[in-house]
Amino acid sequence: MVKINFVQQCGARQEAEAKEGLSVMEVAVKNNVPGIDADCGGACACATCHVYVDEAWLGKLDAQPAMEASMLEFAADVEPRSRLACQIKMREALDGLTVYLPASQH
Repeated sequence: MVKINFVQQCGARQEAEAKEGLSVMEVAVKNNVPGIDADCGGACACATCHVYVDEAWLGKLDAQPAMEASMLEFAADVEPRSRLACQIKMREALDGLTVYLPASQH
């Protein structure tokens, strides 16, 4: 099991354990993390699992697929560290990953 740290806009933190291979979005949904809507269920078709990845972790993520970059165009307040949680698969190298939730998913 690996851990993910979710940080809300207000600064509240929630740590969740994840099995390797699950997406950050799946872990958020299973742990009732507020702010991850996941309307499409992880199909990279809605951008309602938008997160900001802590800068210390950006280099450890897989490259962003073109489909994800295209879908992020529909998200609000996109930054260079924006990713869709459904596209980040957890693995040992991401143990302790920290992601920040945007003010809104719409």
